[in-house]
Amino acid sequence: MLLLASAINYMDRQTLANASVRISREFGLNQTQYGNVEAVFGFAFAAGSLIFGWLADRVSLRWLYAGVLALWSVAGLVTGLVTSYDELLLCRALLGFFEAGHWPCAICTTRLLLDERRRSMGNGLLQSGASLGAIITPLIMQALMTTELGSWRVPFIVVGGVGLLWIVPWFVLIKGDDLRRPVAGPGEPARSAGAGFAEVIFSRRMLVVFFVIACINTTWQILRAWLPKFLQEGRGYSETHALTFNSVWFLATDLGCLGAGALAVWLARRHLSVHAARVLVFAGCAVLCAACVLVPWLGRGWLLLAVLSLAGAGALGVFPLYHAFTQDLSAEHQGKITGVAGVAAWLVPAQIQKLFGVLADRTGSFDLGLALAGFLPFLAVVPLWLFWEKTKSSPP
Repeated sequence: MLLLASAINYMDRQTLANASVRISREFGLNQTQYGNVEAVFGFAFAAGSLIFGWLADRVSLRWLYAGVLALWSVAGLVTGLVTSYDELLLCRALLGFFEAGHWPCAICTTRLLLDERRRSMGNGLLQSGASLGAIITPLIMQALMTTELGSWRVPFIVVGGVGLLWIVPWFVLIKGDDLRRPVAGPGEPARSAGAGFAEVIFSRRMLVVFFVIACINTTWQILRAWLPKFLQEGRGYSETHALTFNSVWFLATDLGCLGAGALAVWLARRHLSVHAARVLVFAGCAVLCAACVLVPWLGRGWLLLAVLSLAGAGALGVFPLYHAFTQDLSAEHQGKITGVAGVAAWLVPAQIQKLFGVLADRTGSFDLGLALAGFLPFLAVVPLWLFWEKTKSSPP
């Protein structure tokens, strides 16, 4: 159910990116204005992360999860009915705000169910739902859109309606006591109630988390949001070819996500510590992301598409490892940790989305922005390796 929720989350999110060229034409948007649409989503997501992160630690996950999923599905559906740029901005803000509830709910659930060694793989399965949804979305778009410019609206309505169907099996499968919160996660010693939220938030590890998520989510959101536009407007691919490759690209990201989680678990079962295994795999994913530096020198062709696929695999592969790091911080405050980290995760990318659009307008190209974005996960490796283990180690 978590994997499917992630898939629905990204289906509602990716409809815009896949229809970005059509929407830009219909409303007469330049790259800066399209960047603002993505930025509004990010700012709203940051606000929602705080609110739903706090709620995830205090109210029933069973009801909260169903509520936010229903509300973001409605916001996605209504986007298909907008008639102006301002209405589009409002709908994207509402979508971002309610989609933010997915991650605190999902990460809290995963932490309740899995011990430390298995969380990287569990998070990989959860996160891979994002790729699954994004793989399906371009296929839906191609099936539902016609040559008529305004036919982009139909997929928004269909995808939003499908999301509402998730609620039924959720309530059937998840009973009232299934997600009861223990004092500590399975297999962990009871935590002291004296470890307050402020102590966790201002710890060295939490500062590392802020920096890491700002870096990796900026890279991921730039690639996710701008890839269809880059292929069509930057390299001259047709809409059909761009959407088809978008599905292939997200398949590559899914393999990277699952592979990173599985590899970290495998290494931790051998001779490496859990932390060393995670950092080593994280660094490998960062190397793949850095392949974006080659984009300015590549024209249309298989080599460009291969480089983008490798970068995508690395860009999503770091996320199950990041979630595992956050799950080491506190059982009691997991929702709030995810929510507060979500502010850094979205405020920085939201601002960068605006700057990316401005840069694309000024240079007439997406190349430089993509190359710069690919280096950010490298920066995130440094504090994970140097500062994480200098604090009190996580329980076995």
